[in-house]
Amino acid sequence: MTEVSEVDHDAAHDTAQVAMHEDHTGAPPAAPPGPPTFVEPEAVEADVTTLFAGDTGVLPYQARRALALVLQRRYLSAAGHPAEWKALLAHQGVLASRCHDLFVELVVDRDYEIAYKRQVREAGLSIPVLLKDEPYKRIETLLMLFARNRFRQEQGVGERAAYVDAEELVDYALGFLAQDETNLAGRRREIDNAVASLVREHVLDEVAQGRYRVEPVVEILLPVERLRELTAWLRDPSPSGPGSPHTTDRAGEADEADETHDADDGSDAVDEDEEATA
Repeated sequence: MTEVSEVDHDAAHDTAQVAMHEDHTGAPPAAPPGPPTFVEPEAVEADVTTLFAGDTGVLPYQARRALALVLQRRYLSAAGHPAEWKALLAHQGVLASRCHDLFVELVVDRDYEIAYKRQVREAGLSIPVLLKDEPYKRIETLLMLFARNRFRQEQGVGERAAYVDAEELVDYALGFLAQDETNLAGRRREIDNAVASLVREHVLDEVAQGRYRVEPVVEILLPVERLRELTAWLRDPSPSGPGSPHTTDRAGEADEADETHDADDGSDAVDEDEEATA
């Protein structure tokens, strides 16, 4: 019993000493360090100001422009819209989610610095289709094939850009006309219209009268697999077989074989001057 009392007395003495120390310093001993405090990421809404009356959007201005341009045009490029491209990369997850809400996929190709949209199709889901599959015309397909080959050739020798002239495009397309073709003026107009269509869709960019820069998007519109099919079709020498581009049947097959692409009811054809005023 005596030993226990001495232990209790010593413990009480130590407790009193600690209490006296706390009273003297005015603060309890520091707690041991714990795990670092988790910092919540800053919400998108934090940097957003209202852009118009009744605005409930949460994206900054350039990110909204990026989303609108992707939905409006064939594609968005870093070269054509550097500010919007930068905003698209910064907010890619949110913009992809916005597109998914519309059953549209946002595709971002960082190698070619191009972003474009693609219609979502899923078996078992009833999906309202916003983007229609619209085939290129036969002449447009031929011109794109020529432009893509030129693009790859220039890349192969280390050039950063590829260019084609209007007369080159015309001569190439005329080479696939039927040998007994007589309406050359009509065919020339058809080729000119095809060139104008590719310029509107920003596959070709007119840098001077009759001279065009080939845009990298041609690689996406005509992937390697598709290029092989078209090259085999063009090289088939059979006079009446499925590979001949000079037969009546081939004209129909060419339309079926034209590259299919996503377009939103004509809204892709946007004039740059009109957009600059937006």
